[in-house]
Amino acid sequence: MTKLPYELFIGLRYTRAKRRNHFISFISLTSMLGIALGVAALITVLSVMNGFQNELRTRILGVAAHVQISGPGDMLSDWPAVAAAAASDPRVLATAPYVNVQGMLTYDGAVRGTLIRGILPEREEQVAEFGGSMKSGTLAALQPGEFGIVLGAELARALAAVVGDKVTLIAPQGQVTPAGIIPRLKQFSVVGIFEVGMFEYDSGLALIQIEDAQTLYRMGDKVSGVRLKLRDLFQSRQVAYGLLPKLGSDVYITDWTRSHANFFRAVQMEKTVMFIILLLIVAVAAFNIVSTLVMAVTDKQPDIAILRTLGAAPSGIMAVFMVQGALIGVIGTLIGVGGGVLLALNIDVVVPFLERLFSVQFLAKDVYYISELPSELLWGDVMTIAAVSFVLSLLATLYPSWRASRVNPAEALRYE
Repeated sequence: MTKLPYELFIGLRYTRAKRRNHFISFISLTSMLGIALGVAALITVLSVMNGFQNELRTRILGVAAHVQISGPGDMLSDWPAVAAAAASDPRVLATAPYVNVQGMLTYDGAVRGTLIRGILPEREEQVAEFGGSMKSGTLAALQPGEFGIVLGAELARALAAVVGDKVTLIAPQGQVTPAGIIPRLKQFSVVGIFEVGMFEYDSGLALIQIEDAQTLYRMGDKVSGVRLKLRDLFQSRQVAYGLLPKLGSDVYITDWTRSHANFFRAVQMEKTVMFIILLLIVAVAAFNIVSTLVMAVTDKQPDIAILRTLGAAPSGIMAVFMVQGALIGVIGTLIGVGGGVLLALNIDVVVPFLERLFSVQFLAKDVYYISELPSELLWGDVMTIAAVSFVLSLLATLYPSWRASRVNPAEALRYE
C-alpha cells in the first residue's frame, strides 16, 4: 500500500482534527464559504454577461449584415456579378442586394426621419431574420410597383400608423421648378410591422421593395451594395479580406466587427470590469486564509517543534500548512463551481421564481428590450475562475507557512 507523504498526512489531519480554539475553525469556515460565494457569483455573472452579449449580437445581426459590400458614394453597378463573386466563397451562405437612403415619413401630422432600406424580400429573408420578427404582415407583401412599406414597431407607434394606412415618404433629393426646389413625395401603403428588439432599428428603419427605392431615388439599376450572411459569423474579417482580390479596389467591404466595434468593445469591457470586481470577493475570502493559518501556526507551535526535533525539514513544515490552507481553497472553489454552474444553467427558472416571490420584475418589458435574463455558460470561463481561485488560495498560504518553517524548536518547547 502506498503511504502518503508525512506533509500531506499531517496537513490533512490538522484540517480534520477538532481544534482547541474554535475561533480558528470559524474563520476557516468563513474563508471557505467566502471563496464558494465569490466563485459562484463570478460564474453566474459572467454567464449572464455572455448571454446578454450573445442575445444582443443575435438581435443586431438579425438586421445588420455579417459582411457588407458597397460602392463609391453608396452606388454599386452590376450587383449580380458582385453577389456571384462573393457567393463563390464557400464560407458565404447567402447574398442580398440593398439600397440604403435617407427619408422622412409623415402621417396624420406626425413626421419622423428614417433610414429607408430597399430590399428583395425573397433574398433578404436569407441574410436577415425579419420573418420571425414580423408583428403583422409579411415581407412578401413588398411587390415592385405597388409601393408598399414595412415599418419598425417604434416608428409605426410614433406615426400612429397601422397596416393598411398610407404614409407619405419625402425624399431629400428635390425637383428643380420655377418656384424653387420641391422635394419628391410618394405615398406608400403600410403592409407590415416588425419588431427586432433593438430600438435603433425599431424606431428608425423602414423597408421598401428595391425597385421602388431605385425609382423614387433615381438610381436606375444601381444599388447601394450587397449584404452577405456567413456560415460562421466569427470569420467575417477573414472573409472580407479574402473577397478584396476578387472584387477589386473600387468597392468597400466592411464586416460587423467594424460597423459595431464600439458597441461590442463596450460590452467586452463591462464583462472584464465585472470579472475584476467580483474577483475581489474571491481574493478577500482567499486572504482570510492568512489569518486562519497564522493562528493555526501559533496554536501548533509545540507540534512544529516536535516535528523539527524528529528531523522534519523547514520545507516539510511549510508544506504541512500549505496543504491545510490549499485544502480550504480547493473545497471552497469546488462548492462555488458546483453552485455557480447550477445557478447559471437554471437562471431562467430561478429569476422568475424570485420575481414571483418578491412581486418584482427585474427587467420590465416596457423599459428593457431584453426582458429576461439570458445565460450562456462557457466552460472556459469556469476553468479560468477555478484556476484563479485556487492560485489565490495557494498564494495566501505562503506567508503563514513560511512563518511556521521559521519556528525555533527550543523556544517553542521552553514552557511545555
